[in-house]
Amino acid sequence: MKAMTVGEPEIREAVTMKEAIDAVRQAFVDLAGGEFEMPTRTALRDGQFLVMSAHHRSTASAMIKTLSLDFARKPAIAGTVTWCETGRLDQLIADAGAVTALRTGAVVGVATDLLAPPEAGRLTLIGAGGQAADQVRAVQAIRPLRQLTVVDAEPARARDLAERLAPELAGVDLLTSTDAVAAVRQAEIVCCATNATSPLFPESALPAQVHVNAIGAYRPTMRELPDELLADSTVVIDELDAVLEESGEIIHALDAGAITKDALTELGTALSAPGAEYGKRTVFKSVGVAVQDWALARLLADKFLA
Repeated sequence: MKAMTVGEPEIREAVTMKEAIDAVRQAFVDLAGGEFEMPTRTALRDGQFLVMSAHHRSTASAMIKTLSLDFARKPAIAGTVTWCETGRLDQLIADAGAVTALRTGAVVGVATDLLAPPEAGRLTLIGAGGQAADQVRAVQAIRPLRQLTVVDAEPARARDLAERLAPELAGVDLLTSTDAVAAVRQAEIVCCATNATSPLFPESALPAQVHVNAIGAYRPTMRELPDELLADSTVVIDELDAVLEESGEIIHALDAGAITKDALTELGTALSAPGAEYGKRTVFKSVGVAVQDWALARLLADKFLA
């Protein structure tokens, strides 16, 4: 048996954001079509240790991700993604931090492509941590930006991210802020990538037409969005069982009676309904599911185990 190990530099060089978006899009279509076995992930020590797995039936391939998560260290995510295929001895082992950032960005690209107006080009990104850069790259890949505002409680962190992204965003107006409420007022797309435990802004701060992605809160005790926004929007989620167990926003809004389960549409189902019309306000809520990691792992396996 041979195990190919790939780190972040090799992953970044091998996979473009467009490739990641296309792979993740197809994985969610396959999920809706019943192509995957995907248990809800195991979370230990209130989410500090996570185990995720997925089996793709038609290719007889599987992925297992194990990681530890600690926001006080850099990088916050440490772990491995392992990919294997029935009938094949070779395995691929990839850095979980790089895979997680890419696949989380990619699913935001998929959702934004589906839900944001074609002309949307003003992005407000709230949170300048480890997931932030790939949020911007994913939106830029499918909705070329005119303006980016990076919001973070630490001004230096927001400036640093804007400076690092500047070479990739030629011609884009780059701004930074510490005021999320003010920053979302003129946004056409909002990406939330924080570990907040209460909403980042009130529903009233948003313009009448906006698409919001929320990927930071992945435990029931965490929330980035207010109930009123979910009640007033078309809400697309990554996977129902996952958000009912892990999404603080969805759990809180359901318990408050602001929304019902019937108001939640899974991303794979939405992608399988071409031509569907959505309201002026749309929300994509993701806690992250294993098919995203499988999609990236398969891309890497195709490149490194060929």
